[in-house]
Amino acid sequence: MEPVRTCVGCRARAPRSALLRVVAVDSALVPDERAKLPGRGAWVHETPKCVDAAIRRRAFVRALRVSGPLDTQTIEQHLQRKG
Repeated sequence: MEPVRTCVGCRARAPRSALLRVVAVDSALVPDERAKLPGRGAWVHETPKCVDAAIRRRAFVRALRVSGPLDTQTIEQHLQRKG
């Protein structure tokens, strides 16, 4: 049985394979497509709706337990390439 994770954007539970893991590297959000980068990760659907909701609600900051704002440019570029 595949592990289940919760999307930080919409708060819906989904299989791990349906979500994108995101980590904070030097206060920048970095997509972790292989889910192998070290450190704390947050899971989100790869949709602009969920990513925007997570950014707006500061869910990435809370889930990754970082202080201060995060640079979201990398994750937004990732979504544009996928879409």
